[in-house]
Amino acid sequence: MENLIKATDDFVLKLFIEKLPNTFVYHNYTHSKRVYKSINEIIEHSQIDVKDATILRLTALLHDTGYIVSRENHEVESTKIARKFLESQNVEEPMIAAVEKCILATEFKYKNPKTELEKIIRDADCSHFGKDYFEETSEFLRLELMLQDQAKYSPQEWRKENIRILVEEHQFYTDYALKNWQPTKEENLSNLLSKQRKNKEKLRRDEDKAKLKAKYKNESPDRGIQTFYRVALRNHIKLSDIADTKANIMLSVNAIIISLVLSNLISKLDNNNYLIIPTAIFILFSATTMILAVIATRPNITRGEFTKEDIANQEVNLTFFGNFHKMKLKEFEWAIEELLKDRDYVYKSLTKDLYFLGQVLDRKYRILRITYTIFVAGTIISLAAFAAFFYMEM
Repeated sequence: MENLIKATDDFVLKLFIEKLPNTFVYHNYTHSKRVYKSINEIIEHSQIDVKDATILRLTALLHDTGYIVSRENHEVESTKIARKFLESQNVEEPMIAAVEKCILATEFKYKNPKTELEKIIRDADCSHFGKDYFEETSEFLRLELMLQDQAKYSPQEWRKENIRILVEEHQFYTDYALKNWQPTKEENLSNLLSKQRKNKEKLRRDEDKAKLKAKYKNESPDRGIQTFYRVALRNHIKLSDIADTKANIMLSVNAIIISLVLSNLISKLDNNNYLIIPTAIFILFSATTMILAVIATRPNITRGEFTKEDIANQEVNLTFFGNFHKMKLKEFEWAIEELLKDRDYVYKSLTKDLYFLGQVLDRKYRILRITYTIFVAGTIISLAAFAAFFYMEM
């Protein structure tokens, strides 16, 4: 009999390697050996004769071979594969029939096993329910169903499905399983219920937070006010950066122009007197443009100090560094604390900051407009002067 079991084990391993798709991450050779191990565990602690023990061991190894043919009705396909193999091993007909009967009993919907052998194989096939590795093997089954497009469960849905199966669908039948595996099954069920409860509590907390956030968002008038100040101040700062960039462009361009004029034209003025006036005009306009660009970006100097009376009268804007850069840290911290005590003072400071930023932008853009106008006009006038004096020289 040992040789028959060894031959069956080798046959199943080779069969699964050659014909079982890789998507069977649960119903594979590992699962068959796990059932085989559970069968031996029950046999060692039960009064079972050699013949029945052999039938059970053969069933454990052969019961899922039908998956190489079809997932549906794989038990029937397994009986066909088992019969063909056992006949090739000259196994007697009664034993083959007994193995077929036990294989059919492994169908999960088969609720009432009639014989002791059927009860044993049923318990062994579902022994992972009563083992410490239950969650691991269960996750492999979920993955297998997903890979084969049979069903897609989220972790929460799969936990719920496992709870349903453990409570409503599954039961152990043998005395050994009830005594040794049932307690672990109940512990596994308890863990699932605990995780489900924690997940529900988390979802409830998240929903409450979302409701409170939505309620605060809808009921708080400050949110719209804060959004207004945030957007307005950000836009003003962007416009200020754009103005500074434009001024820097004017500085760079005209610096290059003056450098080229000084390096190329000045040395030629002795022999080309007619170029003196156009060159002077060109340099004059370029220099004027540079001066105006510098004025546009030139920062204003503020006194950087305030008094307690200024804070009491809400006359100082603490959002602008120019109003406090000369103050000591403790005085500044005190002033900020006073500011934050009064919401109206905060908004008043932001309003002042917004207003004076607008004043600075107005000044910058007015000077920049003049700068660009002078640059364009100077370029046109200089080119016209060069053309006129060159024509007169001709």
